[in-house]
Amino acid sequence: MDYKETIDYLFNLQKFGIKLGLTNIRKLLAALSSPQEKYKTIHIAGTNGKGSTAAAIESMLTKSGYRVGLYTSPHLIDFNERIRAGGG
Repeated sequence: MDYKETIDYLFNLQKFGIKLGLTNIRKLLAALSSPQEKYKTIHIAGTNGKGSTAAAIESMLTKSGYRVGLYTSPHLIDFNERIRAGGG
């Protein structure tokens, strides 16, 4: 699958609607041996300022010598904006 096909596939998943609850993701994570438990994570929640807060934390951790990955959503222009790794 090329980039455009992948993006189209991801956005077409939205047509199935939202299923509330954590049952499915908990089953998936258990099947994957709980990868979320294997690395340190900062989860930012709330109404306003999440993007700025995430960018500030990413910058501080990177400058302190940590390897940092950042996922934000939604993107402004291109889907690639959502994921950054290594300060890039």
